Amino acid sequence: MKKKPVFIAFSTQKGGVGKTTFTVLTASYLYYACGYNLIVVDCDYPQFSINAMRQRDAQGVDRNPALQELAATQFSELQKPTYTILCATAEAAVDTVREYLKTDEPDTDFVFFDLPGTINNDGVLNTLSGMDYIFTPISADRISLESTLSFSAIIKEAITNNAATANKGIYLFWNMVDGREKTPLYAMYEKVIADLGLPILKTAVPNTTRYKKEVMEEGTTLFRSTIFPASRTLLRGSRLKELVEEILSIVKPEAYGRKE
Repeated sequence: MKKKPVFIAFSTQKGGVGKTTFTVLTASYLYYACGYNLIVVDCDYPQFSINAMRQRDAQGVDRNPALQELAATQFSELQKPTYTILCATAEAAVDTVREYLKTDEPDTDFVFFDLPGTINNDGVLNTLSGMDYIFTPISADRISLESTLSFSAIIKEAITNNAATANKGIYLFWNMVDGREKTPLYAMYEKVIADLGLPILKTAVPNTTRYKKEVMEEGTTLFRSTIFPASRTLLRGSRLKELVEEILSIVKPEAYGRKE
């Protein structure tokens, strides 16, 4: 009997704070750098942005001999293809995964869901209620933060605190942190978050353009990709490794410390 994978969503009601980016970066790091097996479910209907990214990645590899060599080396070392991306509406996402897992897919450690940024949709709320863990990026922008905290409080009350769901928690983490901001600003926001009873990760992600760096026609220095993990050069100082390790320690503590 196959083990039950951990269902995870990077989710927020506010667009532009990185939920799709972190879905891809975390999935690629865990799959290519750490050796876990996983599936990504793209629910961004109808554009399916992660699936579109996979197509761009594949085209970039086709045009870049250096990336072709890197891909060949990676395949030889991992002995497995790129991870599967399933496209589904939010309403059908969980059922789509369950049907897929009945196939000959190897034991799956994680399933990542990239959901639309709204809870004014029964399909999104129902799918979120099926998640084991929800991670929500936040930024120190008042309008964005107020919207995200409202979303998170609703999720905590309707899903995490609901004994009928298997959800073990919603966790917030700082994204796009400006090093020039004064610490008291974040301390003030974190007090509000604590008053709402929402946990926040220790790892804060800096505001850096590397998070947008995709496969190019030349070179092998890339960050956001569905075919490769983030380049070691760009990984340094990005806090991505630290973020993934902290998430891993929460969602799969018995396997924490697995091969990197």
